[in-house]
Formats: sequence, C-alpha cells, structure tokens
Amino acid sequence: MIPGLRVGIGYDVHRLVQERRLVLGGVEIPYTLGLEGHSDADVLLHAIMDAILGAAALGDIGQQFPPGDPAYKDASSLGLLVQVADLVKQQGWQVSNLDATLVAQAPRLAPFLEAMRCSIGQALEMDTDRVSVKATNPEGLGSLGRGEGISSYAVALLAPLGK
Repeated sequence: MIPGLRVGIGYDVHRLVQERRLVLGGVEIPYTLGLEGHSDADVLLHAIMDAILGAAALGDIGQQFPPGDPAYKDASSLGLLVQVADLVKQQGWQVSNLDATLVAQAPRLAPFLEAMRCSIGQALEMDTDRVSVKATNPEGLGSLGRGEGISSYAVALLAPLGK
C-alpha cells in the first residue's frame, strides 16, 4: 500500500436519442443524436465523477446528485464536476491524475479529445498533462457497436491536498 494515495474507477453508459445535444467532457459535439439522461447526460464526466467519488469513498453521482431531484434536470455535468472537486477538497483530497476512455461507434471523437481534456482540467483546476481522454470504437459489436449508446470508463488517482 502506498500511504496517502487513493484510486477509484468509474463507468457510465447512456442511450443515444433524438432531440438531445451531445455533450462529452463538457464539449458539445455536432451530431444528430444526443445522450438521454436527467442532466446533460455527459457520460464521460459521469464516469470521471464516479471514479473521483469512489476514490474518496463518497459514494457515486446518483447519491450526490439524485436523478429524481428537479434541481439537476438538464444540469451541466461540468458544473457537477466542479462540485465533486470541491467536495473531495473538503475531505482533504485533490485529483492527481485522471485516465478516461470513451466507447462510441459514432461520431468520430478524436477531433474533440483535446478540448475535453482542457475542459476537464479547468473544472478540476489541474494541468491537462494529468488528464487523459481517449476514444475507442466497439467495431460494430453489441449495443454500442449498433450505435445505440455511448459508454465511458475512468480511473482517478487522489492525493492528499497540497501534495
């Protein structure tokens, strides 16, 4: 065990639907479909928040921001990420490193990854060289491969605040 470090993992998946904006990593992606959800359904930020909350043993985003609560209807997940960062800081932690992967058949996400990294780094007040965002294609396999949704995995490393 390495004293003073904590690791968390997050996963999220949302269905693609008509008449919704597609927001990933706080960046609006031009596409004909968007993700279904109570908030803006930013699957990448949801996985990242779950990873951070998990590392701090603070539950998950559903516990922190209940999906039935009207206060979070169409909420910006980027704003929720800032709140998660503040909550973790109150517990004496800071995000040291993030690594996340988006899984989507379409649209092509590579042109937007750098903007996502910058958006996430800014929300967490951390250098983008400690934020990794990647995208992969499910190669036509399963529901994601049929273009029915998008998923994301994330791992967060927390360190004591100020170290």
